[in-house]
Amino acid sequence: MTAFSTAVDGLATDVQLPAGDGPFPAVLVRTPYDRARHRAEARGWARRGFAAVVQDVRGRFASPGEWRPYTNEAADGAATVHWLRRQPWGDGRLVAVGASYAAHCALVLALDAPQDARPDAVIAAVPALGLAETAREASGVERLRPRAGWWAAHGDRRDSDESALDKALAADPSLLAHLPLTAIPERLGRSLPSWADLWRHHDRGNLVTRAAHAGLPLLAVGGHHDHFTDDTVALWRAWGGPSARLLLGPWGHNLLSAPGPDGGPAHRLNLGELYVRWARRALSGELAPGRHGALALGGADLWLPAGADGEPRTQRPRLLHGSAFTADPDRPVRSDDLTVPTDAPPDRCVLVSPPLPRPLDVVGPVGARLRATAHTPSADWAARLVALTPEGSAERLAVGVVRRAEPVGRAAEFTIGLGRLTRRLRAGTRLRLEIAGHHFPAHARNPHTGDDPVTAHRLLASRREVDPAAVALTLHVLPSRPTPTDPAEEILR
Repeated sequence: MTAFSTAVDGLATDVQLPAGDGPFPAVLVRTPYDRARHRAEARGWARRGFAAVVQDVRGRFASPGEWRPYTNEAADGAATVHWLRRQPWGDGRLVAVGASYAAHCALVLALDAPQDARPDAVIAAVPALGLAETAREASGVERLRPRAGWWAAHGDRRDSDESALDKALAADPSLLAHLPLTAIPERLGRSLPSWADLWRHHDRGNLVTRAAHAGLPLLAVGGHHDHFTDDTVALWRAWGGPSARLLLGPWGHNLLSAPGPDGGPAHRLNLGELYVRWARRALSGELAPGRHGALALGGADLWLPAGADGEPRTQRPRLLHGSAFTADPDRPVRSDDLTVPTDAPPDRCVLVSPPLPRPLDVVGPVGARLRATAHTPSADWAARLVALTPEGSAERLAVGVVRRAEPVGRAAEFTIGLGRLTRRLRAGTRLRLEIAGHHFPAHARNPHTGDDPVTAHRLLASRREVDPAAVALTLHVLPSRPTPTDPAEEILR
């Protein structure tokens, strides 16, 4: 194999070529996370016959220029593809590959670059689709802790410090409670001019909308425990290319080969080998048309065909306590603590189901329907679904947050979407549904004044009432034991 470094349109680029004379198909990875971290991956592609090209995006690590997230990637990627297709070692065929922000780079290259600069196929893993998609829930509620962590680690700097926020919180535990949120960089002690601009973006879904016009194959890979699971599925569903494949496992954002707490041995996939096999079939035109894929059933050691949602089933959990409670921003319900306090005035409404008489395979979207009242002009409603195991432990299953602006004191009926759940629940499991006014620090605190939570200087407590008789939890349940599928067969057919 042959390896060399070069500058493409000024951007630092590493190339790893296979042994032999070529020409070779190529893979392109454009990353803000240091191209040096991809050297083992590049060697893996090269050993399997692909020329691997890995590039630092503009303004990051060895690439000059200004780092402006989600701004230059289509144009810079197009310049790199034009260069790549002029090289004598390339046969002109190209797969754009990336995870997280690098998936955004691959997708905008496929969707927004000039036609002669577009790749022939895309592998997008745990895709961070854009500023608004990463900063906000579909309901508009701000994702505070994840974005603060990313901006502290990578924002407005050439290098990265993955532990920056953890170190800052160790020294200043109240950092994320500081008001206004736009002033958090001052507490961090460094300049982050793009932090305030991040929160001005509300236009979620633009890239998914453009995906309907795609003209090439897609492999979308995600995890049940990733922030961007819903975006991964939406991208797959919207993709207009000749074929789209989805692989969704019991993984987090880092897509570890070892599964998450609800995974089993069958969920341990060699993703690199699967990527190579899919890329070969995509470039040779051997993929069947249409949308296919596989979902890992957490809590059971098997995979299901993608799109195999269960039938909707409504449960009406009984009230445990807190039909009237106070959502106090000074004492918010914590996203990082599943403990429910019982020795203080209620800070949430808690409902619980009877123990499941038999195992339940839940596959599909989860929603909580409420009839509820807030005594402030603006209110967030956070719903958290927790599994209480027969052994007595608590495990987070799903979370959703919506923002409502009703007349003060007027009851309203609405549904909180809690995302997707693909999980086998054991017999004896009880489901705890918590309805709260905050889910902090994962999400910003609503100040309850009607002011923007990002710029607010003042917080008010909010009295809440929930009609327990009207609470309905909707799960999608498979009517019978599922027939397992082979994830590789689903991805490669």
